[in-house]
Amino acid sequence: MRPFLLFISIIGVGILFLSRLFYLQVYKENTHNLFEDNAIRKVYDYPKRGFVYDRNGMLLVANQPSYDVMIIPKEVEPLDTLEFCSLLKIDKETFISTYKKAYHYSPRLPSVFVSHISKQDYAVLQEKMRRYRGFYIQKRSLRHYQTSIGANVLGDIGEVNNAIIKKDPYYKIGDLIGKQGVEASYEDILRGTKGIKFIQKDRFNRNIGSYKDGLFDTLPKQGKDITITIDAQLQAYGELLMKNKRGGVIAIEPSTGEILAMVSAPSYNPNILVGRDRSKNFTNLYNDSISKPLFNRSLQGVYEPGSPFKLMNALIALQEGVITPHETVTCYTGYNYGNRFMKCHCDYGTRNNLVSGIQRSCNAYFASTYRKILDKNGNASTGINNWSMHAKSFGLGNYLGYDLKVGQKGRIPDRDYYKRAYPNTFYSTYTISNAIGQGEVATTPIQLANMIAAIANRGYYYTPHIIKKIEGEELPTQFTTPKKTSIDKVYFEPVIEGMLQVYKNGTASTLQIPDIDVCGKTGTVENFAIISKAKKQLTDHSIFVAFAPKDNPKIAIAVFVENGYWGSRFAGKVASLMIEKHIKGKITRTDLENWLLKHSLEHEYAKPFAGVPFGINENTRLQVVDEAEYNQLKKQLDIINSEVN
Repeated sequence: MRPFLLFISIIGVGILFLSRLFYLQVYKENTHNLFEDNAIRKVYDYPKRGFVYDRNGMLLVANQPSYDVMIIPKEVEPLDTLEFCSLLKIDKETFISTYKKAYHYSPRLPSVFVSHISKQDYAVLQEKMRRYRGFYIQKRSLRHYQTSIGANVLGDIGEVNNAIIKKDPYYKIGDLIGKQGVEASYEDILRGTKGIKFIQKDRFNRNIGSYKDGLFDTLPKQGKDITITIDAQLQAYGELLMKNKRGGVIAIEPSTGEILAMVSAPSYNPNILVGRDRSKNFTNLYNDSISKPLFNRSLQGVYEPGSPFKLMNALIALQEGVITPHETVTCYTGYNYGNRFMKCHCDYGTRNNLVSGIQRSCNAYFASTYRKILDKNGNASTGINNWSMHAKSFGLGNYLGYDLKVGQKGRIPDRDYYKRAYPNTFYSTYTISNAIGQGEVATTPIQLANMIAAIANRGYYYTPHIIKKIEGEELPTQFTTPKKTSIDKVYFEPVIEGMLQVYKNGTASTLQIPDIDVCGKTGTVENFAIISKAKKQLTDHSIFVAFAPKDNPKIAIAVFVENGYWGSRFAGKVASLMIEKHIKGKITRTDLENWLLKHSLEHEYAKPFAGVPFGINENTRLQVVDEAEYNQLKKQLDIINSEVN
């Protein structure tokens, strides 16, 4: 029996030995996690980001080479710190803090030590990097903006933070990601896919060549190019007109929902957020709490819409059958309700129907119309819910679903909204300010532009969007499927006729564009702010909405100019000129153009901070820019016009 035990033992040991060899050489090899193997160095090969073009094929965003100094903390050996800092153009304190940050991230994994080294510095560093064990240079590409406009549209790229890394394992410390605008919205498409090389190291931690002859290496996949809907020339023109002013401008092509221009003023040159100065420049922009250049007023600015909202009330009243286009309301310079009076600019005893009510922007006509809507069935609670439903069918009071990352819902109130203030009894007069687009109604410029696009289309709209074409892909159906409003097509014509008369004989008659039938509506909105814990009335906002031509419209636009006095003074001029620029490609109303370039509103924005007296009694004051600045703006205008031609 003993010889058999010895034989069995030898066989058993042999089986165990062979099993271990199989595990180590076959199974372990197949399940080997290269990313956790300290004997293998991982080097990422970053792809080029996709290019961005405007709707006419103009290149807006390209790439430029950049170099990062990488660190693997555990491999760092004693070095001449002062010499190395001098080469990297950093101080010793930065060296120490960055090293600690990298070590905390991972002692064994590479991370960025100094980013965005220039070509000149790279040439010097490349020869000397062999002296500094644990450091190496990695090439990648940075954005190169081919334009100085559209910062709020294009956005920028910056380093990922820990929250992003935890959320998406694709990103590693030091990686770049789209932060704002198109760069953020289409990050997954623009970024491409990183490649990776696995480098074998020996027991002395020296590179000895590609692991398994590059069997597991992958090549980078370049990001896809995209074409956006923006017309770069129209965008540049809008930004120029809004110099020395604050506000938002949105222009939409009604037949597609494509955003033709999206101006947020004041803005900045997108190139300042590229390279080693990005962090410093971004901090300066972020800390500017006065002019707020990073705040996209076109998408995030929430304003009372003012008189342009009268168009909505007219459409709802027609749909509900509480008015006809020919019924008249007599205006006695305003509207009495209870012991209050809503002032109007109509002459005493003026009789207005729907068209003339829009033309003259009669408060009395629309206050009466609003009350008829709410009191239709003798129950204002039901009436305001019905009113709210109609307004929301135009995309108001909610996010529109466009393809940019920021925005605000605005506000279209209903009975639930007023429950706290009026828990039991509710009458139409309680919310009469909604009749003229003030009170609790609030919109963003893009919502108001979309409302005008729906009117231009006689009852439907396409979700506004910034993407026109993606290389090798179809557009999402959400941008190509029309959305119908709750208003029947037949009711739009009298409202549109009223908007046409605003230009022909009404509040925008001085803004007429030769050979173009423009349909528009002026708006003036009271402007209050809390200054030193007290409510102060500042100069009114200037608002204007329009579309053109009347038939087969090519552009719908909304313009908000903060502290701009009244609708036709600033906003109306901007809208009219941008309409003419888009449709004709040139400007005939150079008088309006020169007026906007000459006049600034910076004195209005200084009031709360410079102790300048408040009050609308200063509405006739205007600030004229100095001759040097005016000449500089004219040069910029000549450049824009020459690029168009």
